[in-house]
Amino acid sequence: MTLKHAKFRIGQVVKHRIFPFRGVIFDVDPVFANTEEWWNAIPENVRPRKDQPFYHLLAESEDTEYVAYVSEQNLLVDDSEVPVRHPQVAEFFDANVDGIYRPRERVSH
Repeated sequence: MTLKHAKFRIGQVVKHRIFPFRGVIFDVDPVFANTEEWWNAIPENVRPRKDQPFYHLLAESEDTEYVAYVSEQNLLVDDSEVPVRHPQVAEFFDANVDGIYRPRERVSH
């Protein structure tokens, strides 16, 4: 399996190309790293390939906020400049500058 470089980056606001939700990326897996149960729950006709980056999003739809796991092939840049309202944004990011959220400094021991 050949690894691709991620097209999107942490802090970038993206939207799903099929479903009506958007979010800010807070983590990236170089290839699929979720459970087979999750994978098999996706209808086969829209199931993405595993050999591509997958992104963890602080996601929002019109009526709710949640965490989403989305393949690169299903994401597009969201250039709406509308702030992401997900309640956990402040835990991960400091500011939104030019459409990119700046990751917070993390202190660990």
